[in-house]
This record gives sequence, structure tokens and C-alpha cells, in this order.
Amino acid sequence: MFKPVAMLRLNALVLSRDARKVLTELGRRGAVELTRAETANGATPVQSADTSRCDHLLNRIAELRRMLQSSSSSSSSSILAVEGADEELRPIEEQTAALLKKRQILLQQQTETSAICDQLTGLEGLEIPLDLRGRAEFLHFVIGTLPAENLDRLRAEIGSTSILLPQSNDGGQQTIIALASRQNRTQLDAVLDRSSFRRTTLPDASGATTASLSAEKLHEKEIAAEELGRLDAELRSLAGSSSQTLAGIEQAALAERRLIEAEQNFGRTETTSVLSGWIPASRASEIEQHVREITSNRCAIAIESPDGIPDEEIPVLLEQPRWLRPFAMLVTAFGFPKYRELEPTLFLAISYVLMFGLMFGDAGQGALLVLGGLIAFLRGRQRTNDKGQMTANVGLLLLYAGVSSAVFGVIYGSYFGLPQLKHFAIWHDPIEGNPINLMYAAIAFGIVMISLGIVLNIVNRFRRGDVIGGFLDKFGIAGVVFYWGALAILAKSAAIQTRGLMPWAIMIFLALPVVCWILREPIHVLREHGHAEKGVGLAFAESAVEAFEGVLVYLANTISFVRLAAYAMSHAALLMAFFMMAESVRHATATGSIAIIVLGNVIAIVLEGVIAAVQALRLEYYEFFGKFFSGGGRAFRPFVLWSPTT
Repeated sequence: MFKPVAMLRLNALVLSRDARKVLTELGRRGAVELTRAETANGATPVQSADTSRCDHLLNRIAELRRMLQSSSSSSSSSILAVEGADEELRPIEEQTAALLKKRQILLQQQTETSAICDQLTGLEGLEIPLDLRGRAEFLHFVIGTLPAENLDRLRAEIGSTSILLPQSNDGGQQTIIALASRQNRTQLDAVLDRSSFRRTTLPDASGATTASLSAEKLHEKEIAAEELGRLDAELRSLAGSSSQTLAGIEQAALAERRLIEAEQNFGRTETTSVLSGWIPASRASEIEQHVREITSNRCAIAIESPDGIPDEEIPVLLEQPRWLRPFAMLVTAFGFPKYRELEPTLFLAISYVLMFGLMFGDAGQGALLVLGGLIAFLRGRQRTNDKGQMTANVGLLLLYAGVSSAVFGVIYGSYFGLPQLKHFAIWHDPIEGNPINLMYAAIAFGIVMISLGIVLNIVNRFRRGDVIGGFLDKFGIAGVVFYWGALAILAKSAAIQTRGLMPWAIMIFLALPVVCWILREPIHVLREHGHAEKGVGLAFAESAVEAFEGVLVYLANTISFVRLAAYAMSHAALLMAFFMMAESVRHATATGSIAIIVLGNVIAIVLEGVIAAVQALRLEYYEFFGKFFSGGGRAFRPFVLWSPTT
């Protein structure tokens, strides 16, 4: 729990004919992070391989899913072979293309039919011959629409030279039929243009009328709609029946591409391949046994501890119990610990929950956070993907924060801020009594956090073999002497001064540690025997600046924890302000008073809750992690294949 999972270095020499089988088994088990194999003793890296075939298959599958409007299936019960993927995909592609072509033709026909129906709108019940222009040599007629308010004016202007036959009125647009002799055609057209008349072009249909053609086209639309429905059903059926096949081919293509990419890490000779990687110590014997079984013991395996390998090169695997995973999420958001660093999740979990409750202490609001967190956690557990895992972690974090808030609410006597319940407090409300005591408590909490960070840094330094840093670093043993000595001088200054020990106390607890800080970097340079990039003088200058910065950091970090008390008081003050507003309107409207109280609690939960969460995290990252945690590690990323067993 306090350090990453122990890792071992795996090196395996196998016959080239067994290399793919070994790699596939390792990918299924997901326990080895592959690294580029050493190329000593005549071994050479595998040449870059072509993944275009796999990419082509994946593109074809993506295109089929787009055409079939089907989503990606998470997994298939069986993975198909890449070699037979073309034969599996081709009939699906051909069937899909044929159905889509038919659908496109029907859509085009439906569009054309709809256009004709639009032309005949308002004329469905009229038996107007559509070849009238060809048979009426001495008659001119037009059909169209104009604004309904222009109809009377049009009638007046036309007079007796033409005939107007008003039809339907749709949305203020009046459909009319206008007839005139060929001699009066020009006059009719001019009058119509002045009336904002819009002509309707009728389709040519020999022997048909507007009524018969409209009925025919409506029938064609119904048939086309039925046929489109049938084709859509066939496409949905094809999407369903082919989903497992597509998923199997997709998984095979992804697995093949990952295998090809992984093989680039191999070293090889004419007959052998060299595989290297990192493996959790707990799975070393299991993996070795499987490799030997696959190769019929035709292999040479070396599993070594990472002694002498820099921390930055060793991957970090964090395994936390379920209840700690939300806090591990907060740790990794800052960065992964280096391999030989202490893992701070448990420390963060305890301190974060305590700080949140101290700033956001209310039993009623805490209970609501517990309820919301429990709902989110249960919903997240129902989903097995990454999003569900994230939801469950956030829900669990809310649950812990709510419990802490409720506990501190009982201590403060705050139950949705109701003044009537404050006398049940174990202590008292943060803004009552002497707030200085709450500030002292916050500073004391900060002192514990900072001291813990220094101790963890000392442990980390010695674990890495940095003895000089462990003793002389500003957050090393010299830092402990300075910080605790400064606190002792402040707390007992009168007693120390009375005994005449103040000069000695300042020299031992303040001056001497600062001198150690200044000497740390020059000693490091001298140990390098001139191989360091900078000289002793520059090292002294840098150490002096860092020593001055260290004094300021201790002061600023300690005072920074006062915000715990400040936000606790602001939370209580906000609720008090809303209750004062509610009391001022209670005699005028009881409903309004209740609404103000509810609104105040909602604002407090959203606004103050977010502020408390962010401020607690800030104190963790800067005031606590800044003492010992670099966040410079890299996550363990095992080689995995996308298959039902991964």
C-alpha cells in the first residue's frame, strides 16, 4: 500500500518460430510491458513491418458500420482470422451496397414524386387536362398562387377579358386558375405579374388530369414509403446479423496490428528472437511457466531485479483496494510516484477527507453528499467500461466527503444551518466563540502535514541512496531540525529567553540547518570530482538562493493552512446570511422564507462544496506533495490484445 508493486526485468530468448506464439500469449495475459531488446551479441532489431493490411480492414469495418448505422461491438465471442477476413467481409459489403443502391433509387423516385405532388397541391380535386395546352389552340390559361389579399384587386383589373377560378387558400396563399383568349394573353400576364402571382408549372402527362395524376403520385409515394421501410428493416437485420462478424474481424485486425508493432521491440538472430520487458514480481513465475510450455522448454529466460536501473526507467503499477481507488485517482492526476518513492495514497485519503469536512461541516448537507455519492457509485458499478469506473470512483469520493462533512457538522452543531439545532453541537459553530482557536487548530493540522511530508522525503532520499540529500536537503533531516526548532522557539520563546538559551537555540535550530542547506549542492559537486556541469561557486550561489526560498516556503506553507479555518467560517457565515434574509421576509411570506433557506443550502452545497474540494486538493498538491513527491514516474502499460480474455 505504501509503495508501488515490485517489478522485475524479463529477458527471454526463444526460437523465431515460437516468437509469435509467445507474444500472443503474453498479450492475452496482459502482464508484460515490452521494451526494446538489447542488440548485443549480433542480435538486431526486427525491421519495421507493414500494418497497412490491418488498417485497411479496420477502415472497411468502420465504413460498413457507417453505412449500416451500427455501433461498435465491445467484443466478439470468437476472433476470426485476419487471413480469412476478406472472404468474410466481401459478401457483407456486396449485400450492403446492393441494399443501399436500391434505397438510393427509391429515395430519388420519392423526391421526384413529391415534387410533382407539390406542383399539384390545391388542384387534387380538379379534372384539368394536363395536355390542355396541346389541344386548346385558341385558349390561354395559367395556374398559380398569389397573396389572398390581392384577389379582389386582381378581379377588378381583369374585368371581363379573362376568367378567374379561385381554388384553395393555404396559409394566406390563394390558388387560382386564370383563363383568357390567345389575343388577351399579354394583358392577363401583365395584370397577374402586378398582383405578385407565382405560376405553377404543371407536369406533362398525356391523357391525365390533375386529379388522376395526383392520385397516382400519392399512391406511388405510399408504395415507395413501404419499400423504403422494408429496405431499412433489411439493413437493420443485416447490421444485427453481421455485428459479431465485424467485431471478430476488428478484434483480429487490432490484435494483428498490435502484434506487428510489438515485434518491433524484438532483437533477433538468424534463428532466435530476444524479448524484453517489465513484469510484476507476483506474476513472474506464472509467465515463465507459460513461456516454457509454449516453447516446449526451448527457451532461455532471465528474470532479474531492477537494482542499479534508474527510477525513471522502471514502470510503476499501483494496486489499491477498492475503497482507496478514488484517492489513487487524485494522486495520479498529479503524477505517478517514481518506482522507489513512497506511494502517498493512504496519506492523501485521510488528510483530504479531514480537510474537506473541516471546511464544509454540516450534517444535513453531508448526508445529501453521501446520498449522491452512493447513487453515483451504484450506477458506476453497473457499467464495466472506463466511464463507469470513473463514475463509481467519483461517487465513492463524494460518499467519503459527505461522511466527513456530516461528522464535522455534528461537532459544529450545523444541520442545514438551522439555528434551532445549534445547541446540540459537540463544540460550537466556527464563527461563534473565539475563531482564533479554530485557526490555531488549522495551523496545527498544517504542521502535522508538513512534518509528515518532510519525514516521507527523508525516507525517499535514503531509499534512493541519496544520503547527502537525506541529511542536508531543505526537506531532509536539516529541514526537520529547522522547522521543529523554529516552532519550538516560537512556542517557548519566553522560557528559552529566561534561561539565556536563545542565541544557542537560534544557532543550532535555525542557523546550522540553513548552513547545511547551502552546503548540500557544493558537496554534491565536489563528490562528482569535477565531472559536474557547474562549478563549486555556482553551486554555492544556487544553494544560498534555495536556502532563502526554503525559509519562506516553511513560513508560507504553514500559514497557508489557515484557509481551513477561513473557509469553515465562510461556510457558516453564508448559511447564517441566508437565514437572516429568510427571517426578514418570514412575516410577509412564509413560502418565500422557506425558499430562501432552500436556495441558500443549494448554493452552499454547490459553491462552498466545490471550493472546499479544490482548496483541500491544493493543500495536498502544493503544501504536502511538494515536500516529498516528484510525480515523475511512468505508469506500467502492459502489452495487451483486444480479445475476450483480456
